[in-house]
Amino acid sequence: MPIFLILGACVLSVVSLWIAGVVAILGLFLTVQTFLIRLQFTDKSLNVLRSGKIIRSFPYSDWLNWEIFWSKVPILFYFKEVNSIHFLPIIFDPKVLADCLQKYYPR
Repeated sequence: MPIFLILGACVLSVVSLWIAGVVAILGLFLTVQTFLIRLQFTDKSLNVLRSGKIIRSFPYSDWLNWEIFWSKVPILFYFKEVNSIHFLPIIFDPKVLADCLQKYYPR
């Protein structure tokens, strides 16, 4: 998905090099994150891993709901816990994400 930002930056370079540069940097950042960050669904929690190490765990018992925004072009994953709200850019397969969410925390 981040490749679309990089391609979009190429198109935007006709309009503005500054805007194209910002979009390209965002695309490159998300590309790097695609290789470093992983989500791990367990029976009790959603874990966020960076380079194989758990950096954050979100127990399903604290979740209130979740949503994948803009289903035609899924770009944002949202979930709400008892004390906080989380938004994650979708830099992975949205169908696999939805299937895992339905399996571990169905609506």
